[in-house]
Amino acid sequence: MFESFIFEDPQYFWLLLLLPLALGWYLWKRHRQTAELRISSIKGFEANPGFLGKLRPVLFILRLIVLALVITALARPRTVDVSTRSSSTFGIDIVMAIDVSASMLARDLDPNRLEATKEVAAEFIKGRPGDRIGLVVYAGESFTKTPITSDKSIVLNSLEDIEYNNVLENGTAIGMGLATSVNRLKDSKAESKVIILLTDGMNNAGFIDPKIASELAVEFGIKTYTIGVGSNGTALSPVAILPNGSFQYGRVPVEIDEELLQEIANVTGGKYFRATNNRSLEEIYEEIDTLEKTEIEEFKFYNYQEKYRPLILLAGFLLLFEILLRFTLFRSFV
Repeated sequence: MFESFIFEDPQYFWLLLLLPLALGWYLWKRHRQTAELRISSIKGFEANPGFLGKLRPVLFILRLIVLALVITALARPRTVDVSTRSSSTFGIDIVMAIDVSASMLARDLDPNRLEATKEVAAEFIKGRPGDRIGLVVYAGESFTKTPITSDKSIVLNSLEDIEYNNVLENGTAIGMGLATSVNRLKDSKAESKVIILLTDGMNNAGFIDPKIASELAVEFGIKTYTIGVGSNGTALSPVAILPNGSFQYGRVPVEIDEELLQEIANVTGGKYFRATNNRSLEEIYEEIDTLEKTEIEEFKFYNYQEKYRPLILLAGFLLLFEILLRFTLFRSFV
């Protein structure tokens, strides 16, 4: 309730030290506030003090309250309502190209490479509120899953729907995935254009050479971060399809064309990463998130409402009330 309540000139509160001084002065001088009559005996004058006489200190209390209200008003109490509006000054358009070949079902990441990638990519997308993001999937061929959009719910739903199926030709067409991503970004007006290309294999399919695709990325000013996913050595991967339609798993050597991925990243001004487990994959996306920051310009609007006027009015009313009591009800006692 009081979070938006402030005092513009709080230094005036030092004047509140006058209140205990005034109270001390009053207590010291109060026996001198009435006229003195010196007589040898007051037995003939003994009587219980009247009710109004007991209330006489009320006048001084009213004066103290008036003084406290005036000092508080001098400190200029006010409420402030702050509204903010943010805008991206350097928006980034990002396309995430994800390998969906059968090898992405390997279980060297938990629960497998594809599901681990989807989970980490979802967190990355949620952390980019000011950017537009699109999705490209590829195996032996590629297609756009989601064009670049600022609607993160659409991107996240599309990401969740990604799974291995027989729709795409089997294989790993890195060049096709990169070229499709470039095609989605080439007409973008964003200040920065980025591709995050993830794969777990070698380019063995498609009709576009990855080096040609990387040259296209350079021509359109698109930076490419490449990620190789897979543990070192061998991984439990699908090797056959059983009669019931499920996969038969076996130990398969992990083969990632790191030299190609490194070259694509270097040529386009990006960086190559290797993810051998879930944690390293998370760290890679965190680093990319740090490298590709969108500058946010924030505008704050302050609406001030001064609150000293009611205090001054109340102080004035109490002062008039005190003067009225002094010259009417308490006139014979003060």
